[in-house]
Amino acid sequence: MSPERLRVGIIGASVNAMWGPRAHVPAVQALPEFELAAVCTAHPETAAESAAKFGARLAFSDHRELVNHPDVDVVTVSLRVPSHYRTTMDALEAGKHVYTEWPLGASLQEAEEMAALARAKGVRVMVGLQSRGSPPHLYLKELVEDGYVGDVLVSRMQYISGGSYERTSDRTWQRDKSAGANPMTIAFGHAVDVFCHALGNFAELSTVVSTQVPQWYETDNQRFVDVTSPDNVLVSGRLQGGAVASVHVGNVHHHASGYRLEVYGTEGTLVITGPQGPNTGQVTLMGGKAGGGLEELPVPGRLAWVPEETPQGAPFNVAQMYRRFGQAILHGENAQPDFDDAVSLHKLLDAIQQSSDEGRRITIDAAP
Repeated sequence: MSPERLRVGIIGASVNAMWGPRAHVPAVQALPEFELAAVCTAHPETAAESAAKFGARLAFSDHRELVNHPDVDVVTVSLRVPSHYRTTMDALEAGKHVYTEWPLGASLQEAEEMAALARAKGVRVMVGLQSRGSPPHLYLKELVEDGYVGDVLVSRMQYISGGSYERTSDRTWQRDKSAGANPMTIAFGHAVDVFCHALGNFAELSTVVSTQVPQWYETDNQRFVDVTSPDNVLVSGRLQGGAVASVHVGNVHHHASGYRLEVYGTEGTLVITGPQGPNTGQVTLMGGKAGGGLEELPVPGRLAWVPEETPQGAPFNVAQMYRRFGQAILHGENAQPDFDDAVSLHKLLDAIQQSSDEGRRITIDAAP
């Protein structure tokens, strides 16, 4: 391993990719403890293009060459979810530290196998649940734990985003629920993770998982295709601490209302709002004690772990996670959220699906 900087290889760094260049590349470039050493895309020419644009020394079109290269210390897997398993397993087998995007696997079984291999290899791993690096959410968690609202009685989260139901055919693969990438696993998964991270897991829940728009229109093929992926997930129940809680994440055609998290207690209230979800958008934290109104709460600077010049938006929270990951690698500590945390979240999503399928209340044992 480099004595000065951790050398990162990003798999899924094509200049035209939606997430790697938008979030991971600027996040890595913002942190002095990391070096973007390698990129991997599907074709040699696109790999060379990405390496030149992003300043990487190495370019690969075969992920196996990247993960086995001696000048790569950390492997980032930023691909479509069906490719997470094989790529991550190969990186773990090569003995590399691995950051894999969420969802970790296309299924709970895949996630469990990745987590087991990571433990066996003794490497540091992180899953991309980057809402846990959001300073306003970190501060809300602190305030709840410090008793700002007193005993939490009620908490509610709602994230309603605009859905695109007309797409080109290269973007309709997510319509298949078995692919593991859909509003339930991605938008809802990120949202419920930060909700439970701040307030504790559900002890019991009742759910509705629904596909409200059962067909998408492929604009290039001029045809409708069937959709099995859910576009609305509604959970209600009770948290382990006793609070009544609900989480609703959904896609709508028009006038989406955005993101709102509310926490009501015996002594006060906390609210986070934003036009986008907790994992990518900038949000505002407000609070109010009993007898007063809500006002914006300044977030302590100590919760921003990255340089001030780190780009806001998607790169910021991802850079927060990389900083935590880098410290864990350099000091031989566990990184969180790790693959075991991802397995717990996969289990929660499976329980939510089971509750909806069976039309009954489910008791939850493990916390994400």
